[in-house]
Amino acid sequence: MCSSARISGKNVFKYTRWSNYLYKVLFYLLINTVIIEKVQYIRQTMCIFLIKCYFFVILYNKRKQMKIVIIKYNAGNIFSVDYGLKRIGVEAEITGDINKIKAADKVIFPGVGEAETTMAYLREHGLDKVIKELKQPVFGICIGMQLLCSYSEEGNTECLGIFNEKVMKFTTQDPTIKVPHMGWNTIQHTDNKLFKGISQNDYVYYVHSYYAGVGKHTIATTDYIQPYSASLQKDNFYAVQFHPEKSGTVGEKILKNFMEIC
Repeated sequence: MCSSARISGKNVFKYTRWSNYLYKVLFYLLINTVIIEKVQYIRQTMCIFLIKCYFFVILYNKRKQMKIVIIKYNAGNIFSVDYGLKRIGVEAEITGDINKIKAADKVIFPGVGEAETTMAYLREHGLDKVIKELKQPVFGICIGMQLLCSYSEEGNTECLGIFNEKVMKFTTQDPTIKVPHMGWNTIQHTDNKLFKGISQNDYVYYVHSYYAGVGKHTIATTDYIQPYSASLQKDNFYAVQFHPEKSGTVGEKILKNFMEIC
């Protein structure tokens, strides 16, 4: 009986010892598996991060290498647009040189001014014909958009005629509604690449007394007194009535979208 008990005790001891070994091996394998998974996750995360950095650098350099021209003419707010482009990493040249405008990869036609005098300046310097013949992406801003339309009530002015829409002055009998339309307002847009990543009813900044009516080239609208064209597009010509350079992150996104248009 005593001998049998001793053997049984040894067997129990061996079983316990091997159980401990097995437990340690399993624990080691489990820890090792967790560590490997963590390392793989970190490695994948780092790879994704590096790939994003790589494409960001490519896009940034591409924007740097593009020849971007801002048309210089007798309109204000041009330098504000230039500063807005710098904020998104785009260097532009402000020029009225016809050859440089023709050679540019993208052309921006901004401005704050009066239709009659600005159109007279464009005609006097031959810029009206140059703008109409451009084949690269063109982006009109504020008065730039109005001058791309067919006609403006401001000074009874015949404009460039890229868009068929006519430009009229806001009129209202309501003394509580102010003209010019100045401040933040919402836009409702179509599925156009200029508004990629822009939500419906996002806010943009306006300063204007004249508006383009809603027509076949309208790709976004705003309502002030009545609905009107917040943005127009035909072929390579894009335009907005609001000021993207003053419209915060929404405006910056729209400028970036234009830079990506081929």
